[in-house]
Amino acid sequence: SSRLRPSTSTLCWPMVYTINVPSTYGLVVLGGAVAPFITNIILCGPVQAARKKYNVQYPNLYAVPGVHDHADDFNRVQRSHQNFMEANDSIIAMTLIGGLKHPIAASVASVFYCIGCVLYQRGYIDTSLDVKTARYKKGGALKWVGVFTSLICCVSLAYSMLSS
Repeated sequence: SSRLRPSTSTLCWPMVYTINVPSTYGLVVLGGAVAPFITNIILCGPVQAARKKYNVQYPNLYAVPGVHDHADDFNRVQRSHQNFMEANDSIIAMTLIGGLKHPIAASVASVFYCIGCVLYQRGYIDTSLDVKTARYKKGGALKWVGVFTSLICCVSLAYSMLSS
């Protein structure tokens, strides 16, 4: 029946793309897959040390105020790592996809993101700093340079594909 066939005029966009992987795409793989893995390991260290220091046992993800001494101190450490984990998959995807068009920019963006996350953690766990601004006092804002550069690379590729 003609009712079951999709209309090629309005509903379907027949698109076929040939993707040429740039010769520098290895940098994208290092920046988009290897660097976040290493960053995760680096960010886990302070969490494990804080678990021991503040006696927060598994399966508790966070310390409970009133139950754990120094709950806020531990939670700052845990939260800094959790923040990385919440965005990591999106950054990896945008880096690997956007890197098909902008391999150098995407790989550098991912490295900025990873370094920024380490600096974000260093600021966040410093209890001498106000919790509201501590994350950015030691360079944590660098991660946002990485996030937005990865996003721009990805959007640029999408625009190129849709406008071709």
